[in-house]
Amino acid sequence: MILIVDSGSTKSDWLAVDKAGNKLMEKVRTKGLNPAILSEKKLYKTIRESDALIEHKDTVSHVFFYGAGCGTENPREMLKGVLEDIFPNAYVSVNEDTLAAVYSTINHPKEAAVVCIMGTGSNCSYYDGETLHQRVFSLGYTLMDDASGNYFGKQLIRDYYFNHMPENVKVAFGAKFNMDSDFIKYNLYKQPNPNAYLASFAEFMFLHKDSEYTINLIKDGIRLFAKNMILQFKEELKTAPVHFAGSIAFFSQNEIREVAEEMGFKVGNFVRRPIDGLVPYHIKNL
Repeated sequence: MILIVDSGSTKSDWLAVDKAGNKLMEKVRTKGLNPAILSEKKLYKTIRESDALIEHKDTVSHVFFYGAGCGTENPREMLKGVLEDIFPNAYVSVNEDTLAAVYSTINHPKEAAVVCIMGTGSNCSYYDGETLHQRVFSLGYTLMDDASGNYFGKQLIRDYYFNHMPENVKVAFGAKFNMDSDFIKYNLYKQPNPNAYLASFAEFMFLHKDSEYTINLIKDGIRLFAKNMILQFKEELKTAPVHFAGSIAFFSQNEIREVAEEMGFKVGNFVRRPIDGLVPYHIKNL
């Protein structure tokens, strides 16, 4: 059994396939496994809570894990050790989520492209057809992650409290979420995964895209992301398309195309869930 995992801070999707790429069981979903945020104990607990994974742990031959928080060595090695312990007979590979986005969006294995992730978090890299290049290393959701789910969640909460929302939008927002200040602070400062909590508010934007306020909020976030992340690859953008992975990007395609026209880069492919494109890649390269 081969396990292919696409993990963000909010959730992790696990696909189990055989060496021919045939699905062996339904997709397994666990909580997110971001080793830059979670302790080793929490990583163990999250995986072991899945009966389906534990039932087959001794028959797993390979684990290909792609996740948020896996771009630096110490968190990556910690998670690798956890996976090797839980799946004792498996070859384990742990890589940053950007590489999963690359493999699932490029049109052919040697295509050069700028590849962006916009999900719970956000990131941007250049793939030259062989190697991934990062010019800005993420400092996480507190300081970076422009145009991500947690970025937009933060903006929505701020606009609600600073009275920057149109009244009809504010009423709808307050009806959908618990906006009690103590409740919000408890989730931000006392609970694990505050980035995922913030990202849970972002869906609201896509349910209210009839509002000029919402459209402008989305486009302003994308402009900030493009300025800080995409345009770091100005030379590469002369010939390379910009591909996007993640749910925020997938549901913001029109706004991304408008900003791309404003800022002079070429938009390529959109993939909502990178994991679906990883199976053929790994089966071919076993």
